[in-house]
Amino acid sequence: METLLHDFFRAVSFEPGGRPDYEAIRTLFIPEGLLVKAPEVATVDGFIAPRLALVESGALTQFHESERSGETQVFGNVAQRWSVYDKRGVQDGVAFAAAGRISTQFVRTPSGWLITSMAWDDER
Repeated sequence: METLLHDFFRAVSFEPGGRPDYEAIRTLFIPEGLLVKAPEVATVDGFIAPRLALVESGALTQFHESERSGETQVFGNVAQRWSVYDKRGVQDGVAFAAAGRISTQFVRTPSGWLITSMAWDDER
């Protein structure tokens, strides 16, 4: 499960002049997967579309997100990981940084573990 989360952070992260690998996100989630930053709830496609538009418009020129720490609990074919994350980037020429908490749920499928949902919030 930790690998899936790290692959997610790698897919959304990119340096100046680079591009995020948003397509890779689709391989990490079940088809019905959800991403929640309350009160916004999005499907995988709904999560990717606005972020891709920011990158393609040149508004978002850099982004990096990573896990600072985390703990996974597994019970049979389900699991959950609570993580502390850090993120930073540049949007509209302005640098930003934040930290927060993310709860990621997983399910074991015939092809291995996949993410079913993520819910997060930035620290205030």
